[in-house]
Amino acid sequence: MISLLLLLVILVVLVIVLSLVWRFASRRYPLPCPVWMKWMLDPPSGHVSARTTKTIGLLDLRPGMSVLDAGCGPGRLTIPLAERAGPGGTVTAMDLQEGMLQEVEKRAQKAGLTNIRYLRAGIGEGKLGPGQFDRAVLITVIGEIPDREAALRELFAAMKPGGVLLVEETIRDPHFQTRAKVTQLATGAGFVEKEFTGGRFSYAMTWEKPGG
Repeated sequence: MISLLLLLVILVVLVIVLSLVWRFASRRYPLPCPVWMKWMLDPPSGHVSARTTKTIGLLDLRPGMSVLDAGCGPGRLTIPLAERAGPGGTVTAMDLQEGMLQEVEKRAQKAGLTNIRYLRAGIGEGKLGPGQFDRAVLITVIGEIPDREAALRELFAAMKPGGVLLVEETIRDPHFQTRAKVTQLATGAGFVEKEFTGGRFSYAMTWEKPGG
């Protein structure tokens, strides 16, 4: 009879193997993180990390603003963004996977937040209306998008004049995008660079839509 400890070891090994398979496959194809691996993106502790707080601080987000969390995953940024936007603001949690949106909704209910709307769609599919958002975030998402040029054009159109887009990339992500590539995509869509923080392999950039 297989012991409980051995079953646990087998399960852990299986999870590690599947995670590695996904990471290697993601280097060749723009695959989003599977729902069952959401714990790798953000453990459901409810604690807002210092990294998340620093990221949100780059947005100059004020109460009453409209925010897009594009490729939101399980909601690591969605929940604190909604808290910052306040009852008078809104956060749109956008993701391809229904399971990710369900996790965000569960966390929102636990936090007592009612200012989050949910959009199951991919960026670049034309599901965002024009001139909606004061702020938008793309956190290690760009590399997962098949048509990145279309995605950035749609985001540009969806921002209000003077709106700010935050892009964050880290080498730990298998879809890592260089600063040069992000700059090419963002400027090609019409954004103007505001600020760069970090280094070559882990950084954040803010971009503004002119006219504000």
